[in-house]
Amino acid sequence: MLASPLAAQDTAAPTRLEELIPDRAIEQPEGWASEGTDQATAGQPPVEQSEAPFETLDIPDPGSDELDLAPAPADNGEPEAADDEPFASVAELDLPPVPALETVRIDRGLELAFPVDRELFPDRDAFVDRFRQLREAEGIGNGQDNVALRASRIRADRELLEQQLRVYGYYDARVSRSLDEADAAENDAADVPAVRFAIFPGERYRFGAIELGQLDLAPDYPALRETFAIASGDPLLADRIVERRNALAVALGETGYPFAEIAPPELLIDHARSEGDLTLEVTPDGKYVFGDVTSNLPKFLPAKHLARIARFKPGEIYQRSLEQDLRRAILATGLVSSVKITPRIEAEPQAGEPGELAMDVALTKGRLRTIAGAIGYGSEDGAKIEASWEHRNLFPPEGALKIRGILGTREKLAGIGFKRNNFRGRDQILTLDAYASDIRTQAVEARTVGLRAAFGRLSNLLFQKSFSWQVGAEMLLTDERNRVIDGVPRPREEYLVGSLFGRGTIDESDSLLDPTRGYRVSLQLAPEISRTLGDETIYGRAQLDASYYLPASEGITLAARGRFATIQGAEIFEVAPSRRIYAGGGSSVRGFGYQAVGPRNDFGEPTGGRSLVEFSAEARIDTGLFDGAVQIVPFFDMGAVSIDTVPDFRFVKYGAGVGIRYKTGFGPIRVDVGVPLNRDPMFDSPVAVYVSLGQAF
Repeated sequence: MLASPLAAQDTAAPTRLEELIPDRAIEQPEGWASEGTDQATAGQPPVEQSEAPFETLDIPDPGSDELDLAPAPADNGEPEAADDEPFASVAELDLPPVPALETVRIDRGLELAFPVDRELFPDRDAFVDRFRQLREAEGIGNGQDNVALRASRIRADRELLEQQLRVYGYYDARVSRSLDEADAAENDAADVPAVRFAIFPGERYRFGAIELGQLDLAPDYPALRETFAIASGDPLLADRIVERRNALAVALGETGYPFAEIAPPELLIDHARSEGDLTLEVTPDGKYVFGDVTSNLPKFLPAKHLARIARFKPGEIYQRSLEQDLRRAILATGLVSSVKITPRIEAEPQAGEPGELAMDVALTKGRLRTIAGAIGYGSEDGAKIEASWEHRNLFPPEGALKIRGILGTREKLAGIGFKRNNFRGRDQILTLDAYASDIRTQAVEARTVGLRAAFGRLSNLLFQKSFSWQVGAEMLLTDERNRVIDGVPRPREEYLVGSLFGRGTIDESDSLLDPTRGYRVSLQLAPEISRTLGDETIYGRAQLDASYYLPASEGITLAARGRFATIQGAEIFEVAPSRRIYAGGGSSVRGFGYQAVGPRNDFGEPTGGRSLVEFSAEARIDTGLFDGAVQIVPFFDMGAVSIDTVPDFRFVKYGAGVGIRYKTGFGPIRVDVGVPLNRDPMFDSPVAVYVSLGQAF
């Protein structure tokens, strides 16, 4: 193994800062720096000229591109060496071949040289990327420049390179330090040495013997051994050991071994064989199935209810992921502050049959009552004050009661609601709601008393579902009319409306509030019966929504949506104004007010319609502001509402604008500023602002 002396330079050459760093400064920079300038030579006698008949040879550094091992010309003044000369000439030395090198710049003062032949070091690119990341993480290369700090950084770089080479399986690698002549000369003015490490990886070691403890005693040994996909003769990669150890731990936890233990790996390197023997002590400790679920608070959340939430049944093979899923589901109820689930052995494995585990759930109650309030003003809602009181477990298990009220310039409401989560099954929700309201929108004035009941399986922030559904019924007694605008006042009409409804949604997007890829399709159907002035009308409502999300490039998502709605079976005047179809608002055609898009009568009063078509497109562009939390979103919307059951595009409105999204841990906060492109100056404002949680669609 060749190693070039640090000062193997021409002594007559101009001295550079890099050459003044002695070996002791590299090995122990702190100690060397504290010794001072005189201790290195104090007390030492003058160096005598060696009388040895052989001069010290300047052996070029192996990383040098100018390595030349040709014999030097013979001195004619000296006799030729005898045939039995005990010392060989330089030309006769059996030196290993030095491969051609190419360099990779790391920073202004450091570069790495690797063999040009990629087959000698196939992981070079990954090696360099990892070296940069680790070097930055450890702070190597930062700080002021002085001799001691540079020496310390050089030593840290070398140690990191050698350690990383072993991670990739090169236990006989050589790392040779030298100056890059051209860069050193160029940087002399700035006193910045260009250090180069020449890396000769050598032979990559391979796995030798592999010992996995008692893993072969597990009933599922063949599948588990296949999961630990390391065999004798494979390249010895430290990352591979960590990766396969973690995979084996997951596989044990997912196939019925809750008490399995895996010791830290031990690797014995044998340089004679160029192999490493791996020992990983694995103790499976028995296979089990799920048993019963228990609760330490049976009156608060009984065991039967917890078992209903769980995605496993007694007798199914234990899976750690299902245990963790149950814990997350219990936390998602909002009723507890902490959950601990402990598997308890009820029956030991015997005669080749798995044992049985009881799942003991220990709960700590959280705060169950909430008082909330809000006050504000919006261009759509006017001034408004809201208040509510809620008890989330007044009727255990998970039976919540909520009382709410709204007092505003455009809306007044009082209501009471009951909700039971996880009703007769995981993620199934039963809701009952009674309310009285007085609402004035841009299209409708209505005083309403209503009852509504719904049951469904819906997505939430913690558990997004690929398919969700809801069915229900609604009964309304309402006294209403279309809003009068400088026209002859219209009398109010009373409507008694009964409705059944159902909705199904397919959601293949990657996020509920901030999707970046995938699609959603939703269909809602609602047969209704309406009675007014003694006349009874039966009709049907239908609405189809679809949206698509495409990652166009890094940091840019293109999103588009469409909506079609229709009312079939009734004339426009037979449908209560509040049940007709309108468009406009933050989730419809931005730039226009809520329910401001649609046909109007001769007095300019909105009449609503029986059909609708909407389309929206926007680009969600990430920025670097606030660590990437801010998005800029240009958008374009259009919508058409028709009195007929099929859109005729007589009343089409277009809106465009720009929005800002601020991403938080629970979803983006949305602020959109929209401008109506074909507004009616009599009815439409020149600009509209919308604020909400989540993307527009």
